Amino acid sequence: MSEARDWLTEGLPHIWLPYTQMATATPPLAVVATQGARIRLGDGRELIDGISSWWTACHGYNHPHIRAAVEQQLATLPHVMFAGLVHEPALRLAQRLAALLPGDLERVFFTESGSVAVEVALKMAIQYWRNKGQEEKKRIVYFRHAYHGDTFATMALCDPEEGMHTLFAGTMPDQLMAELPTDESLRRAFDLLLETHAERLAAVIVEPLVQGAGGMKMHDAQTLAFIAEACTRHKVLLIADEIMTGFGRTGRMFACEEATQLTNTVPDIVCLSKALTGGTLPLAATVARRHVFEAFLSDDPSAALMHGPTYMANALACAAANASLDLFEPVHNSPRLAQVAAIEVRLSAELAPCRELAGIAAVRVKGAIGAVELSGDIDLKHLRLRFAELGVWVRPFGNVVYLMPPFIIAADELATLTAAVRKVLDERAAQL
Repeated sequence: MSEARDWLTEGLPHIWLPYTQMATATPPLAVVATQGARIRLGDGRELIDGISSWWTACHGYNHPHIRAAVEQQLATLPHVMFAGLVHEPALRLAQRLAALLPGDLERVFFTESGSVAVEVALKMAIQYWRNKGQEEKKRIVYFRHAYHGDTFATMALCDPEEGMHTLFAGTMPDQLMAELPTDESLRRAFDLLLETHAERLAAVIVEPLVQGAGGMKMHDAQTLAFIAEACTRHKVLLIADEIMTGFGRTGRMFACEEATQLTNTVPDIVCLSKALTGGTLPLAATVARRHVFEAFLSDDPSAALMHGPTYMANALACAAANASLDLFEPVHNSPRLAQVAAIEVRLSAELAPCRELAGIAAVRVKGAIGAVELSGDIDLKHLRLRFAELGVWVRPFGNVVYLMPPFIIAADELATLTAAVRKVLDERAAQL
């Protein structure tokens, strides 16, 4: 206990926390261990993790299979530069991702974070057209409520009214925002937008089925399929940002599969991260279809993709990702997608009573994602503190209280999470 206080009190004055006004911030909780779906604090308390550490720990914490794979890799080859050299964990992982993704999404470019994976996708899309002699095609269409990262190029693709990046308005590339085409009127408007700007558009980027940090907004597979078909008609590339939705979160291995099943359309580029390593090590991937990759093949050196993160394809992270993928296979007796389906049923039933409370705008569930949208004044600091008091780690943002638990969560742990959401929102409703 004294050691925990020492590193906490001595270290906090030197740390800068994310998305936090440090002048008024509530002190962060000190974590000393994790296991399964639980976070152990320095004061002895345990919290049930309702958000999988920003949506990464799909298998829970400290899974022995992933831990063993990382330990074995650490003993042989923790890292080597990925320029002029390759190693087995990365090549095996690339092959497996290509086999899992739909269509001919087969060329994998590894990075370390989701934002950079999107940056690489944007560079691929713009240079694809440049390499084909159409340099004017360099603008990107994104959607209202979108979030694609915090770097400068990705900030330009986030909803300008959500508030996260408004400070940087006017300093970023000017891109085109569209409404998600969820009805016939919006479909006509989206189709007209692409038709009007097609000669200047490189790509459309979408978070398939669920827009995450923009408020857990959800749309159906028909909407996603329409976007894909419109991109094909107007000769615009489609980028699927599966950083949040990939690896089972929506009920399929990848959310874009739902549109592929409807219309046989496949995104031209897919971005992956977060749950790629099961929440253990930083890793991301940008995966391109064959025709995108082939546009970079030339005798001209300038036609190559000029990007190369220092820790690209880190061997430890690739080993963790391979082990994480193992846990989706039946041979490991890990019915992950069945677990997601069961979580969806439980979230739907156990969050439904929230609809009857004052100050609730909507309740949405998709796969292992449950979101309760709030109306009226929202005291995020109070809500977060109250959840911790109830023994759960739930971190609302904007006007949304959401759950994205690890897939391995026990039924009683999930019940504790949903009961905490109902209790906290019932207390809030009583004050409105």
